[in-house]
Amino acid sequence: MLNPQSELSKGEQARMASFVGALAISDLVKTTLGPKGMDKILQSIGGQTGAPGKVTVTNDGATILRSVSIDNAAAKVLVNISSTQDDVVGDGTTSVVVLAGELLREAELLIKDHIHPSTIISGWRKACAIAVNRLEKSARDPEDDAAYRAHLINIARTTLSSKILSNDKDYFANLAVDAVLRLKGNTDIDAIRIIKKQGGSMKDSFLDPGFILQKSIGVGQPKVIENAKILVANTAMDTDKIKIFGAKVKVDSMTKVAEIEKAEKEKMKAKVEKIVKHGINVFVNRQLIYNYPEQLFGEAGVMAIEHADFDGVDRLSKVTGAEICSTFDHPEAVKLGTAEKVEEIIIGEEKMIRFSGVSDSRACSIVLRGASTHLLDEAERSLHDALCVLSQTASDRRVVYGGGCSEVMMSCAVDNELTAISGKEQLAMEAYARALRRLPAIIAENGGYDSAQLVSELRSLHATCKDTSPTHGLDMYKGKVGNMEELGVLESLKLKKHVVLHASEAAGMLLRVDDIVKAAPRQRQGR
Repeated sequence: MLNPQSELSKGEQARMASFVGALAISDLVKTTLGPKGMDKILQSIGGQTGAPGKVTVTNDGATILRSVSIDNAAAKVLVNISSTQDDVVGDGTTSVVVLAGELLREAELLIKDHIHPSTIISGWRKACAIAVNRLEKSARDPEDDAAYRAHLINIARTTLSSKILSNDKDYFANLAVDAVLRLKGNTDIDAIRIIKKQGGSMKDSFLDPGFILQKSIGVGQPKVIENAKILVANTAMDTDKIKIFGAKVKVDSMTKVAEIEKAEKEKMKAKVEKIVKHGINVFVNRQLIYNYPEQLFGEAGVMAIEHADFDGVDRLSKVTGAEICSTFDHPEAVKLGTAEKVEEIIIGEEKMIRFSGVSDSRACSIVLRGASTHLLDEAERSLHDALCVLSQTASDRRVVYGGGCSEVMMSCAVDNELTAISGKEQLAMEAYARALRRLPAIIAENGGYDSAQLVSELRSLHATCKDTSPTHGLDMYKGKVGNMEELGVLESLKLKKHVVLHASEAAGMLLRVDDIVKAAPRQRQGR
């Protein structure tokens, strides 16, 4: 039935291939988990013109998994859930993959004891429901705005403690919280622009309340504009090209060439006049602006900004309230952007443009400083994760304790319900609880501590808190069990809940697989 070039793996062989691929991916990122996690160096193969490949230094799970070339189907499923976790919440990408891997590791042992996958999945679903219910019961809601800000700062500190910014986590936690509070409950972080500039130390980074565009103002134009009316455009502003593909012009004298140039200049002058008639004093163009139109804008007192990248133009359009336009025949139909002040500033050794008092008051820019591009790239990823988690906390303010506290609490809740379950599902639920306890054990191992001792202490303390919310977790700086409330180790309920749900669903889906069919490669015609 199948093409001879296709491959078919059945039964135990297919299941083993799924387990091996998933566990390999889980083990790859396992050492990056927690505040004492290690980094990975990712080096791309080759590069342009024979240059060495790009090097990335990171401990972000989603970045690592996106960069790894994978052939195993089950491993790709875990890469997908990591990417989904990154898109939905912004953090917890490593935790979700590690938990899914530990669930499959436990499932492999159960299958060897001749327990059917359907029974295991059924037990997991019951255990997952118990764990999530216990997690929600333990969640805390801030009493007022001051408590809410304190919670946000603690969440940011916890998120950044496992990142490259851990040494300055207090400084960057306040920076991230100030930026997110400007969003006023909105989860769209596009209004926050992160700019990376080499030079200085990490603590030289700062939050600017305006929108900063990484471009410079044209020659001979005003450097400061008050009460700016901004036109954002994506149009050609060059005079020495005929804009018809493949067009050629033949002339028999230099006089004709001069006439063509004059006609082009007149055409460009008319276009500039149309733009100026919109009543603007700032013109931002996605494309280049050549010397002649730049001169015309200068004479009209209009600040012209050329070659603003697509990302910059889109963000500028959003925060100033302008519409991106490409035709200028109907000024009444064009929506202009506004800003109280547009000025040229210098950061490091580079000139930039700051838009202050824009119509979208949520807009701000975070300028990151650092010694190298690798450091700045990783700092940007770390700060982006913190911003995503904080913005998601705005939609659900509830928080839970971190440091392995929530995982051990959920595992104890599952263990307490085991006596009410009969049959083989009880074994599956017991395995689910063990997988949850593996997360704090891995965090302790990555710090070089005795994981068995610490986790057993945690279990003992949590077992006495059946009706209350326990606060005991891992103090990774002293290598002992500590009070997470006193240490301020908090995590978003939404993040922790998504980790448990996504990992359970992915592990259950992979456990259900009994055949793997690899399609035959597509045949190239005529070869």
